[in-house]
Amino acid sequence: MLVTETPPAHNQLEFFIEQARKARPIRTLVVHPVDANSLGGALEAAAQDLIEPVLVGPESRIRSTADELELDLDGIEIVDCAHSHAAAETGCELVRSGHGEALMKGGLGTSELLGAVLHKTRGIRTERRLSHVFVFDIPSYPKPLVITDAAINVTPDLDVKQHIVQNAIDFCRGLGVATPKVAILAAVEKVKSSMQSTIDAAALCKMADRGQIVDGILDGPLAFDNAISREAARDKHINSPVSGDADILLAPDLEAANMIAKQLVYLANAKSAGLALGARVPIILTSRSDKLLARLASCALASHMVHDGSSMTRGDT
Repeated sequence: MLVTETPPAHNQLEFFIEQARKARPIRTLVVHPVDANSLGGALEAAAQDLIEPVLVGPESRIRSTADELELDLDGIEIVDCAHSHAAAETGCELVRSGHGEALMKGGLGTSELLGAVLHKTRGIRTERRLSHVFVFDIPSYPKPLVITDAAINVTPDLDVKQHIVQNAIDFCRGLGVATPKVAILAAVEKVKSSMQSTIDAAALCKMADRGQIVDGILDGPLAFDNAISREAARDKHINSPVSGDADILLAPDLEAANMIAKQLVYLANAKSAGLALGARVPIILTSRSDKLLARLASCALASHMVHDGSSMTRGDT
């Protein structure tokens, strides 16, 4: 399901939701949905025809939460598990057996869920490194902007960054961006031996030239201003096909990506959604603080990935 229309300005996440509604709901394993946000969000996504939820967790707690919130579980499949750890393992087992097209994090820690995903024998890992993408709808930017990795890889080295970039490119292609443009961020635009992020940026660009990263246009190192603004790039005499037109920002590490992401939300009135990529299925990693739009949009992004099979990561390790 490729997006062929242009998302409207600052209604980009709503646009992805509307597009996903036109497709078949994806069978989503909701792991340990015992709190109001995760259970309510999953059922609302089902009501909007984005997902077909399977609730994996302690049935008594799930039903108790539903009763407290006056939510109807009629027709919703529940797979009873004793506790959150068992729910995470069972969710991965159901994916391996072909009974789930996406995972959704419920009321358990991200590390607990990803621990089950990455288990060497019982998980759903692939040859790709797991990474996270945030999709931002920013009022001052003309198109969706992806920032990676703000949630999983803390201090990625060059090899990990290669996986992070390729995951993000494949993801954007699933949203209909034929050749995503990737800005590799650093504090400066020149390669400096004293700044590892600039050396990594130059190496990633050469890896793209050699076909080690495919289907995207990479440039870096680029500082944030000349990645986002063509005018800023011109002022610094940077001639780049990416400057001012980036689809993806690759941050040098998790701390930088996380700070950029939160600044955009709290200072630039950006709306966001996110997924973990690199497993057999997309993983909807929502935060306790996420609003309903973020939860629905994350489900919609997972739907786009599932229905565009070419953007899904293949190959088990």
